[in-house]
Amino acid sequence: MVARLVIAAPSSGSGKTTVATGLMAAFSAAGLRVSPHKVGPDYIDPGYHALATGRPGRNLDAYLCGTELLEPLLAHGAAGCDLAVVEGVMGMFDGASGAGELASTAQVAKVLRAPVVLVVDASAQSRSVAALVHGFVSFDPQVRVGGVILNKVASDRHEGLLREALEEVGMPVLGVVRRRAAVATPSRHLGLVPVAERTADAVGSVDAMAELVREGCDLAALLALARSAPPLTGAVWSPETEGGAGTALPRTGRRPVVAVAGGPAFTFAYAEHPELLTACGAEVVTFDPLRDERLPEGTSGIVIGGGFPEVYAPELSANKELRAEVAAFAEAGGPVAAECAGLLYLARSLDGLPMCGVLAADARMEKRLTLGYREAVAVSDSVLAAVGTRARGHEFHRTVIEPGAGAAPAWGMVRPERRVEGFVQDGVHASYLHTHWAGTPGVARRFVERCAR
Repeated sequence: MVARLVIAAPSSGSGKTTVATGLMAAFSAAGLRVSPHKVGPDYIDPGYHALATGRPGRNLDAYLCGTELLEPLLAHGAAGCDLAVVEGVMGMFDGASGAGELASTAQVAKVLRAPVVLVVDASAQSRSVAALVHGFVSFDPQVRVGGVILNKVASDRHEGLLREALEEVGMPVLGVVRRRAAVATPSRHLGLVPVAERTADAVGSVDAMAELVREGCDLAALLALARSAPPLTGAVWSPETEGGAGTALPRTGRRPVVAVAGGPAFTFAYAEHPELLTACGAEVVTFDPLRDERLPEGTSGIVIGGGFPEVYAPELSANKELRAEVAAFAEAGGPVAAECAGLLYLARSLDGLPMCGVLAADARMEKRLTLGYREAVAVSDSVLAAVGTRARGHEFHRTVIEPGAGAAPAWGMVRPERRVEGFVQDGVHASYLHTHWAGTPGVARRFVERCAR
């Protein structure tokens, strides 16, 4: 039995992250073991969730992983926990463009059979809040909205008007949150600033969120609502089962070392990726391209995920020793898997500053945001995928890259538009496409097998 709540909202900016993170922290401080989850491909909010709970923040994405994995992935993350709190994405019924309810918070709540708490920004309304909530409750009766938390309430009088209106539609008010500057978190072009870039300040923000929730929310009623969810009946996701029980090790019997980029510049990662690499036989070691001048000893493969290299381009460029090591490793044919920020780091330059030079390509920041789900097929054999391998992914960047010669494309995009993208060159697979390996676990096994050779 996993008690669980989904925190949803009518729209982005309503306060989901504040309330969800505050609930996670408040329940954790009360002695409950809380499993944190986030709907969609978000990398940043799970960092705040992890800070609030002391457990890895995990994503539940029906587009990237399939609806059939939502319950198993939740059960995996919540193993041994008292409560799972799932923060939604955008508005409750917003999901993949043109795909109905797919990847929406509402769909995840229905698949998980989890009660929903609707966070409503009440700053500019009074009785109209009842019409708004009634609309969300009646739009899809299969979504069980168990109560609302009113956010940005101005005064006691304002609160009274809101409560009176919601009584008319029989909707319980489970919390009232007032606006406070202490819970504000800084943001930039791709959302909130990741925890790894402001750890000390982030702790203060999370503590403030928890205090705000404790003061204004009925934690006992929220926990009772979470415990009203029926038992989960599906299988529990397992990296050992999905990735395969180990892989072919070299004659030495040693596990190949996979160096995974971390630190403030490379914070975009799914918790299941290192778990799959480990289950497939790798020894996962983290390195920080901002500070470490050498790759981890015995590196057999490199994984460089997403993040904000454009923010740290001068520091990344100044670390000439590590750039040279990465370039030499790739030139020797070593397996390298790079996504988005990793692609930029492997390029010849980023905003005019020298990067690793593995790829004959130059990257630069631009104003236009490239954002959205993608369907793709591998068009070149690589360390990650054989030709014809189909994958679903997500793009999220404000950079462009101008390729030179010498590399084959990695992916052929089939939806929403047809084009080729990314680079395959010797042992390097580099692309803007973010993928969730739980949806394609063969990727991790193939990569570790190449590292073990």
